[in-house]
Amino acid sequence: MDRALVDVVRRFNRTVTQRVGALDDSYLARDRPLAQSRLLWEIGPDGAEIAALRVRLDLDAGYLSRLLRILEGAGLVRVGPSAGDGRVRTAHLTEAGRAEWALLDGRSDELAWSLLSPLTGSQRTRLTAAMAEVEHLLMASLVTIGPCHPGEPRARACLRAYARELAARFDSGFDPAGSGVDDHELVPPAGLFLVATVATEAVGCGAVRLPPDEPAEIKRLWVSASARGLGVGRRLLTELERQAAAAGARSVRLDTNRSLTEAIRLYRSAGYREIPPYNRNPYAHHWFAKSLD
Repeated sequence: MDRALVDVVRRFNRTVTQRVGALDDSYLARDRPLAQSRLLWEIGPDGAEIAALRVRLDLDAGYLSRLLRILEGAGLVRVGPSAGDGRVRTAHLTEAGRAEWALLDGRSDELAWSLLSPLTGSQRTRLTAAMAEVEHLLMASLVTIGPCHPGEPRARACLRAYARELAARFDSGFDPAGSGVDDHELVPPAGLFLVATVATEAVGCGAVRLPPDEPAEIKRLWVSASARGLGVGRRLLTELERQAAAAGARSVRLDTNRSLTEAIRLYRSAGYREIPPYNRNPYAHHWFAKSLD
């Protein structure tokens, strides 16, 4: 651990929480703390499913329930079954809640401007650019990568999105059944499937086949458009290589389509070299390999 870097992060956290009023019991001069105001904001004029709020705010179910009860008690929120599906619980703002939401919206603008108004024009530009960069990097730090059975719902959601994107980008469309890999090849010891998540949302996946006496093979590497630019693809690729090396593979290879220019750039920058075709994948135009020694 680099002590100097940790100290910078902690100092930044202290400054931000104080400046935005996160420590105040009356956030934005209202009679509730930040957590309650943030939840009210996220419910919004259109309402929201309770499960979606948990994911969006990354809150424990018990804590979220307590916050909702407080807002219900204040007459700002109404919680009940969804009109379309009685099994789904939703939260909606009451008339008083909508008025409070509009007030919070205006005061949030005022708080943002209070951060900017003392600064010169160039300082405002620097600050907002730095904020955008910090937000981007914080999102990258929230991504976690771990193994997942290819039959699990998160994995299936990734694979469906992967197939839809390839079908749209490939000149001849895409049929997963013709790509030469089955689920049983992506389960240990034959292989491994990884999923990248932010909170509980799956934002990427990748797999590696581990055939005996052959190079390992990378398959199904995909990142959601919502997570691109966060380095998720490189992290997935690096972890797949690490897992292949741990399983005894001395090299790894892959194939890709000419339409996937971003993937080709990633592979080349990660040390892959182009090789002659090693399979008959009808969707492949380029074949790459990399030593794991």
